[in-house]
Amino acid sequence: MTVPFFSGKSRRIGVALGAVSAGLLVLSACDKPTPLATVTVGDNSVSTEAACYNDGNALKESAIQGCLNKKAEKSVKVAMDDKVRFGVDPEVADNGWTLFINGQQAEQEPYKKTYRSIPGSAFFASQTGETTADKTQISIVEAKGQKLTGVWHFQLTKTS
Repeated sequence: MTVPFFSGKSRRIGVALGAVSAGLLVLSACDKPTPLATVTVGDNSVSTEAACYNDGNALKESAIQGCLNKKAEKSVKVAMDDKVRFGVDPEVADNGWTLFINGQQAEQEPYKKTYRSIPGSAFFASQTGETTADKTQISIVEAKGQKLTGVWHFQLTKTS
């Protein structure tokens, strides 16, 4: 006659604990997603995670220029008379964010709201009013004080 090492109830508890442990292990291996940034033109909307992000901490000084120079993976078409709407997660807005156009800072003061709207012509006209290139890379840059903490890229393509 054999004697079971564990009763049925003990085996079920052991299996349940094993399943919970395995689930926690799988979840701990996942990266936390970065906050999203969104650009909307008319009824066309694109969102992306950050090209560079360090869980809300400052990016390394040596990595910043490389982050700003990354090419946008998301693109949206814009006519000169369209409104381009930018949206960021509330945690990004709390820290403040600015726009960079083709890698150059376009604003001096950070914006502290989650949403803003800018005319499409602002991205395709020079200071003299002449039309510039057909494509413009826009970067949303989050900063805590003087430290950059996140960079999101979008490409705006001019339509006729």
